[in-house]
Amino acid sequence: MQFSARKIAYDVSIMKLWLKIVLAIVCGVITGLILGPKASYLKPIGTLFLNLLHMVIVPLIFASMTCAIANTTNRKQLGRVGITTCVLYAITTLLAIGFGFVFSSWLELGKDLHFTTTVAMQAKEIPPFSDLLLSIVPKNPIQSFADGNILQIIIFAIFLGVCINLVREKAAPLLHVIEALSQVMFRMTSLIMSLSPFGVFALMAWAVGSFGAHVLLPVFEFLISYYAASLIFCAVVYCGILFFLARLSPLPFFAGMTEAIGTAVSTCSSAASLAANIQCATSKLGISKNLASFVLPLGCSLNMNGSALFQVMGALFIAQAYGIELHMQQLIVLATSVILATLGTASIPGGGIIMLSIVFASVGIPLEGIAILASIDRLRDMATTTLNITGDTVCAILVAKQEGELDEALYYGQKELSIEQSLITEQHS
Repeated sequence: MQFSARKIAYDVSIMKLWLKIVLAIVCGVITGLILGPKASYLKPIGTLFLNLLHMVIVPLIFASMTCAIANTTNRKQLGRVGITTCVLYAITTLLAIGFGFVFSSWLELGKDLHFTTTVAMQAKEIPPFSDLLLSIVPKNPIQSFADGNILQIIIFAIFLGVCINLVREKAAPLLHVIEALSQVMFRMTSLIMSLSPFGVFALMAWAVGSFGAHVLLPVFEFLISYYAASLIFCAVVYCGILFFLARLSPLPFFAGMTEAIGTAVSTCSSAASLAANIQCATSKLGISKNLASFVLPLGCSLNMNGSALFQVMGALFIAQAYGIELHMQQLIVLATSVILATLGTASIPGGGIIMLSIVFASVGIPLEGIAILASIDRLRDMATTTLNITGDTVCAILVAKQEGELDEALYYGQKELSIEQSLITEQHS
């Protein structure tokens, strides 16, 4: 018996994280069904896990965004290509938000749940647009850090990254410090995510015990709806960009992105998929090494179509579950919050669920709803990361086509780069 227990403990310890999370979900559901309302005693464990995630948001966003901008080496492309890329990223993000609104409203996700909350939360009063615009720029960055004002921190990180990039050598010591901070925060986030099975177990047990098992079916209906929205968005927007704007067939694109998509599904991290994405973009899709190395890393911080789609659908799903009616002004604030939150979403597993609290707070949606969405986060993140990285590469292909840096013969598979040619290309870049 003792040997068997040790063997089970060993088998669990060597499981992959996503398997542990699935096991935690199952155990949480069973525990919630058994304990019923008494499962609320487990909620502090889940709350502690959520607090740990919130703890890393500010330093992680600041360090990762600053480094991404400061390490951009090709100054000639920072102007023309940089503006074109950012415009494309903005357009696809807005389209993703629009898709989220349409799908959630059409399917009326969450309306059958009828949740109630013990915490009184109200949507923030909508300020005038001029005040909203002025409030984005921080008067005191230190105060922004203390208050946890993500939007102001993002603006400060952008300005700091640009200035470090311009100063270069004299700012190298500062950049080294920020890069070290970025690595430390990524490691801390990884450590916290290793505790996610315990947090997910507690949150799932509390959710099922408090709301009942009937909560699970609508959640998985939401997951299926999100997958359907992701596929349609990819077919309409991404294939439309390739076919109508870049004048290319979409089929070779998806064939060339196979390895990158596989990495995205397995890691659920845009950052972890970046190397595979650049490799596919240059060796399979014909994008020049210089352009891919500039546009794709920028997309890891600025272009999160999958995250935007999920945050809109998730927010409306929970709002409708609690019977919260969002008017036009609240929807505008929600869309703005999603745009700015996706700019700050770290390219790591669970990054979207972390930033969802900011989106919820912007329109007064109870944060308790995050526990419901956390139960399917890993499965959801597979589609989110795939949509994120494919969106980056689609935009990179369009920019490369406009700049004359796309090898169409390589894109259509009419030739292949040999190992020697790949090494020469990399050395020249």
